[in-house]
Amino acid sequence: MRKNFYMLAMVLIFGFGFYFYYNFVYVQQPRRIRNLKAEIEELNEKLISAQILSRKLDQVAKLIERNLALSLKDSLAEDASMPFMNYITGILDEMEIKLIKLNPGRKINMRDYMKSPYELNIECAYEDLGDFINKLEKSERLITVEGFEIDNAIRKIRDRKPGDKANTHRIVINISTLTLIKRR
Repeated sequence: MRKNFYMLAMVLIFGFGFYFYYNFVYVQQPRRIRNLKAEIEELNEKLISAQILSRKLDQVAKLIERNLALSLKDSLAEDASMPFMNYITGILDEMEIKLIKLNPGRKINMRDYMKSPYELNIECAYEDLGDFINKLEKSERLITVEGFEIDNAIRKIRDRKPGDKANTHRIVINISTLTLIKRR
């Protein structure tokens, strides 16, 4: 019983000691300093956000620079841009996707930009299609995927040749490159 009484007394002494120390000896930071710390943290967050936006804007500026034609006679503004078609065929060869047909369309002149459509007929698996569209998205050119059609008819399974893969499908992809036109 005595041990319990001594233990209770020690707990109460330590409790009052901590309470006294925290309220009277330990000086809390004044309210103004706490407010200034919170304000500094908020300003640091804004600074970090501004730095991130600055980097993003640099990337946007580079993207615009790479897609800006000085006039309609610029090589970027041609109907069927050979460098772009070589880029597409290079990606397809790299990914081992079978290109059946690459058909450039007629360019469409808008007020501030020009749209050059292309129709690609390819044969690949679904995963390869996703990887191909992902690579198009990472291109330095402004490319839009207008749409795609997948022919996955079961009737074609019996028509397959012995060397063909079972999970490949014929896909028609309509893409367009956008070229910004600098007006004088």
